[in-house]
Amino acid sequence: MEQKTSMNNHPPKMNSKQKLILFPFPYQGHITPMLHLANKLSTKSFSITIIQTRFNSLDPTRFPNFTFHLIQDDIPPNSQVSSDNLVESMSASQLRIHCREPFRECLGRILDDVNAQEERVCCLIYDPAWPFAGFVAESFKLPKIVLRTSSVSAFVVNDCLPLLRDKGCFLPGVKPEEPIDEIPPLKVRDLPEEEHHDILAAVVKQTKASDGVICNTFEELESSSISKVRKILSTVPVFPIGPMHKYSAPSTTSIWAQDESSISWLNTKAPGSVLYVSFGSVVSMEKSEFLEIAWGLANSKQSFLWVVRSGLSRGSEASDLFPEGYLEIVSDRGHIVKWAPQLEVLAHPAVGGFFTHSGWNSTVESISEGVPMICLPFLVDQAMNARYVSEVWKIGVLLEDGIRRDDIERGIRKLMVEVDCEEMRSRAMALKECAMKSCTEGGSSYESLEALARYISSL
Repeated sequence: MEQKTSMNNHPPKMNSKQKLILFPFPYQGHITPMLHLANKLSTKSFSITIIQTRFNSLDPTRFPNFTFHLIQDDIPPNSQVSSDNLVESMSASQLRIHCREPFRECLGRILDDVNAQEERVCCLIYDPAWPFAGFVAESFKLPKIVLRTSSVSAFVVNDCLPLLRDKGCFLPGVKPEEPIDEIPPLKVRDLPEEEHHDILAAVVKQTKASDGVICNTFEELESSSISKVRKILSTVPVFPIGPMHKYSAPSTTSIWAQDESSISWLNTKAPGSVLYVSFGSVVSMEKSEFLEIAWGLANSKQSFLWVVRSGLSRGSEASDLFPEGYLEIVSDRGHIVKWAPQLEVLAHPAVGGFFTHSGWNSTVESISEGVPMICLPFLVDQAMNARYVSEVWKIGVLLEDGIRRDDIERGIRKLMVEVDCEEMRSRAMALKECAMKSCTEGGSSYESLEALARYISSL
């Protein structure tokens, strides 16, 4: 692979750290792994500079070892991203265009300052959801590495989308249950919605044009897909270094305040007895769907910790969501919070299952703690992740025929108390062991991280 030459050619001063510039996409699911990466690379003799938008910006005082630069984004104050406006919020009219010039100007100023101090920036590490960041880096002759925040398997699927469109997989009348021979075990229903295809194509393009790819996964989890991606990318090195949340203290990467009562409540519960319920930071559902989930939880008779954040149900606040008498019915076994310290929750011995939207961060975090899942996917890559959980790793139950209380109740009982639960839990614990070994000296992710650090230093 032809290596790019940085514009700052001065040799670094003695005893000075090599510098890295990171540019996360400003959604919680994208910021989280970027911060985990920053924390780990800062222990490898790299100094970290983060360029961030005002939208969903982090408080720099929480990260005293990093340098932050803010850029304008033209997003109205108090805006929220949900599954209802995800495409619009990522579209050319907002983040994808308005941030380009502010980013270019900010990057130029940083590089000028570095040159003036006769120091060196090794590369830009950015989220490929930014369609312009790699091209801007090229204009400064700055090497560029992308951080994938979804699974490696999802990249394989996204790279196949043009072929699948030509085959007619997205035509009206195609059965959702139709298997896709090119990417088993996926079905037509698991593919990303067509409205997301342009964005996903841009992500694939950015990834292929990069000087390296960092992935939040580990060889033992996605070995087949990792091999396929290495063939697809050919000369671009791929670094699977996950699970990346193991690189940070549990509560440092959340945009929102976390309710620590989650942990004190879990402390009162028996081992493996609690179902943790969270649908991430973006999912939005109808109130009728929310109520089906609520009654499914109540009717299961299982203890549960449920994250009910603002915006989870369209047009309703948390205080207006629950039917009369519901909170009294579940008071002995249900605990409801606006946002939970998820990493600590999943690691808690009282948690025996995770009812999830199957976002990639949540999936990897659950796998890494040996917690089996009930999967209720909503958009983009979540159905793919859920299919792998249920049919490849066999560590969960997939709900794919709508949101109905009876199905939810059955799924919860299958995960938590029926005969099958022990087999799922055993497989989940085996994957947890693989995840732990991958991060220890000699493990696949440990060695990949060491190779990444050497590669960055060589750019």
